[in-house]
Amino acid sequence: MAKRTEEIGLFEAYDKDPLKADLDIFGRVTDENRRGFLHKSGLMAMMAIVGSNIPFANNMPGGLIPAALANTTEPFKVVGKDGLIYLNDKPINAEAPLHLLDDEFTPANKFFIRNNGTPPAPESIDTQTWTLEISGESCENPTKFTIDELKSKFKHHTYALTLECGGNGRAEFNPPAKGNQWGQGAVACGRWTGVRLKDVLKSCGIKKDAVYIGYYGADVHLSGDPTKVVISRGCTIEKALEDEALIAWSYEGEDIPYQNGFPLRLVVGGWPASVSGKWLRQIVIRNKEHDGEKMTGQSYRVPCSPVAAGSKVPNENMCVIESMPVKSIVTYPVSGIEHSLDNKLSLRGKAWAGDFAVKSMEVSIDFGATWHKAKINKPVNRLAWQTWHADVKFPQKGYYEVWAKATDSNGISQPVILPGWNPRGYLNNACHRIAVQVV
Repeated sequence: MAKRTEEIGLFEAYDKDPLKADLDIFGRVTDENRRGFLHKSGLMAMMAIVGSNIPFANNMPGGLIPAALANTTEPFKVVGKDGLIYLNDKPINAEAPLHLLDDEFTPANKFFIRNNGTPPAPESIDTQTWTLEISGESCENPTKFTIDELKSKFKHHTYALTLECGGNGRAEFNPPAKGNQWGQGAVACGRWTGVRLKDVLKSCGIKKDAVYIGYYGADVHLSGDPTKVVISRGCTIEKALEDEALIAWSYEGEDIPYQNGFPLRLVVGGWPASVSGKWLRQIVIRNKEHDGEKMTGQSYRVPCSPVAAGSKVPNENMCVIESMPVKSIVTYPVSGIEHSLDNKLSLRGKAWAGDFAVKSMEVSIDFGATWHKAKINKPVNRLAWQTWHADVKFPQKGYYEVWAKATDSNGISQPVILPGWNPRGYLNNACHRIAVQVV
């Protein structure tokens, strides 16, 4: 009842002073959830807050909060990580502000953290005695390998691989979805070194009935109960046998960062990063879809067919996420800059498309009414993200948003607004946007 009374009060205030009421409502929406379901009536409030007119306001979708007000620079501190944004401490989860992802390959100190439990205690990790077991009902010859044995028995390979949390962008969903309210920074791409997963699996024998693999790590359940599995996901045998699927011990020429899986990690690019098991202890070859922790129910699953926002979807109507959708980000400049009307603005960013490549890249300065081609570079190898750049010229002074849109090799483009709603807030690949004040 209190909430309803508050709403009535806001409407009465609007009748007395529309601009003041719009600012009040706008502030509440921004501060409480940053999702931006503001009506067109708030346009004057938007202009007052950003400090200038909005040249392409007629193209702005109803309910959009300006990108200038949708950012946060709250710092997060953890050993070996610089400038990440804190989301949770138990377990630790943190993402990179997008301007920190401007490097061609993500430095270790800017690689996002996505934990489900607690990493194994550092003093418990001994690279000389650490073992990886290959087993499962579809494994012919179960075997344990030390890290040194993996290094000596199999050929080493290095691939730049894109890893993105399945819930990256969850903060934009409405109705809100439970889970870490990720912005867009739970993604990274760097060069991993290790041995091909398929070489190790084949050395142990893969039975003809094999359809899936699953992993188990050494992370500890938040309860501290050593008998509880934190997370145990996997992928199809076809995906596991791709050249780029690695059992890795190195990232960007150094040991894998502790929070990202040291000393051994499964790395399967293009699928949700949860498939890439950290602190790797065991891989099982299965004769059925893996049913480990966070593989069943609604974890890392989306409705098999579209549903209305806010719907309750039965477990049997949810399908496992496989290839991640096409997506792009602007990494330079940082959102909220001032720029001179006399000069072109140079833009840089990254784009990726799950199992596929990005075919083309476009940017818009008029809220998606028109699009201009950007230069997209080829990936260094399959499943690596692609760098892009563009130059734009603004027609007059005012507040602008630069929107970025990628199209994959199948001809599928990013949606301008939030894509299909799902209960867990996965796979948001709406166009990224930054704010620019042209003066």
